Amino acid sequence: MTKNIIPTINISSILKNDFNSSKSIKTIKKIKKACVNIGFFQITGHGISQKNIENICNVGNKFFNSPEKNKIKLASKKWNSRNKNIYRGYFPNNVNGKEGLDIGDLKVSKKYADSIKNKYVEYLNLKKSIDQKSIKILSNYFDEIFNLGEILFKSIIKLYNKDINNSIKAFSRFKTLSTLRFNYYSNQKTPVEISKQDGIALGCETHVDSGIFTILYQDKKGGLQVQNRKNKKWYDVPFNKKAFVVNTGRALEFLSKGKFKATNHRVLWNKTERMSIPFFFEPSFDFKMNNSFLNNSKINNNGITYEKFINQSLKKFVEYRR
Repeated sequence: MTKNIIPTINISSILKNDFNSSKSIKTIKKIKKACVNIGFFQITGHGISQKNIENICNVGNKFFNSPEKNKIKLASKKWNSRNKNIYRGYFPNNVNGKEGLDIGDLKVSKKYADSIKNKYVEYLNLKKSIDQKSIKILSNYFDEIFNLGEILFKSIIKLYNKDINNSIKAFSRFKTLSTLRFNYYSNQKTPVEISKQDGIALGCETHVDSGIFTILYQDKKGGLQVQNRKNKKWYDVPFNKKAFVVNTGRALEFLSKGKFKATNHRVLWNKTERMSIPFFFEPSFDFKMNNSFLNNSKINNNGITYEKFINQSLKKFVEYRR
């Protein structure tokens, strides 16, 4: 599986100019082609410094290498009965072969979370387990990666010749269900799944993501594979320390009437330690999932809310059965 089918796209033209320049339009067309043909691509020129990426990796490694009693302080209610958080927080590696930490928008205060009374908008008191310097790094990174998600989504809106400012109708910082996730694979003794297709041992099951985009930073140990939609074969996603891996999710497939399909991917079983940091770029919980958002001249506000959409989608993931 040495062939690389994952294109690398430099998006600096969009960041430096606007969405109307000839260079930006050329870049956006490359994004469209990658989304339609593969559903996966890597981006460089994304504006997030290598130092900030290294910092966020260090925060994750420091947390997962801390004592169990420290990590469990942030566990969701299922694994720590003293906590109220259900959707956000830490989950141990006996759940699905890996440890994880799910963090929502760090701008959400306890007061706001209590007032809005939505099960997916939770305040997570990171101070229980993480030092203030690391929390600041997390907050800054969430800001940067969320902004990057907006740029990619605005690129899709531009493809449909719509007003890019419509993105605010789908994404509100305080209502967004976007999640910064740390996955830590710590010496998996057994695979979580044996692929029914080719018999390969997997460290993360074959699946598609739920949101608009997933923006991932994977470490140099790799292991991520994507399935070619046409020949159904699996291909490695190569490591590039300067790049983020981007893939389309079920929400974008829905909004685009199937034009941008969510793509199967998986992680190979690896007995050595590995960490990945995906950011699931997901709409506000009350955003009405209606494909008129991209396709019609007038946006129809009918349809199920994203909260109900994601609730159905998450049931297939073991770590979210809480």
